[in-house]
Amino acid sequence: MTDRVLLTVSDAGVADVRLNRPDKLNAVDDAMYEALLTTWAELHARTDVRVVVLSGEGRGFCAGLDLGAFAAMADGRAFRRADADEWAAGFDLGELPAGLTRGQRVVLGLRNLPIPVVAALHGPALGAGLQIALGAHVRIVAPSARLGQLEMEWGLTPDMAGTQLLPRLVGADVATELVLSARMVSGEEAVRIGLATRTADDPQAAAHELAAVIASRSPSAVRAALCMLHTDDLAAGLTEEGSFMKANVGSPDQRAAAEARLAARRRSPPR
Repeated sequence: MTDRVLLTVSDAGVADVRLNRPDKLNAVDDAMYEALLTTWAELHARTDVRVVVLSGEGRGFCAGLDLGAFAAMADGRAFRRADADEWAAGFDLGELPAGLTRGQRVVLGLRNLPIPVVAALHGPALGAGLQIALGAHVRIVAPSARLGQLEMEWGLTPDMAGTQLLPRLVGADVATELVLSARMVSGEEAVRIGLATRTADDPQAAAHELAAVIASRSPSAVRAALCMLHTDDLAAGLTEEGSFMKANVGSPDQRAAAEARLAARRRSPPR
């Protein structure tokens, strides 16, 4: 892994992942793509991680694609390695559709993690940066954060699964307005339109507080709930819901959770 992304894992199983190019507002370049894919592959392979907190070092989460790439586009030069998509397909990110581009693999590889991902957003989360955040399962934002799909300003469209994930969050009409206008929204508006989960003055601290709660839950129940909550197939989701309930009741994980809850109630009985 390069120093573009920092990864630490606590004893409780919380993985702290930070985009680490603060002098460029964590703008995405080839090295950042590689670091993200390497990080997701490591997280997919590890068994000791229960939840991920994703954030950015410095003054913002991610300002989007590196300006050098846009300059190359304007000059008619290649802005990424010629074999970028084929090379990116070499990372084991779980079961993903065939033929994805490098950018799509970055976002869907994150979304495809079998553990929850909580993104903490401050400052700018723009273009590629916002699309990366769309791969998280929860987004906690600073009220003053700035979120936007700015690709239209460069004659582009979102190409890291943004055209598919954004409408699922905010609806097709709102997504259309945001993409075509390239309008930026504050963290507060992002929550109002469904782009973000909630605001916090210190989103990273709030994300870690939530992660600590999730990490204390039954790991098998968390993974199953995540899978069911994020399926697009109603019939398959209902089948999984019933099947997991039958298999889970009385399992070691479920019994441990129930015993811990009963012990807590005995210590502090409800009024």
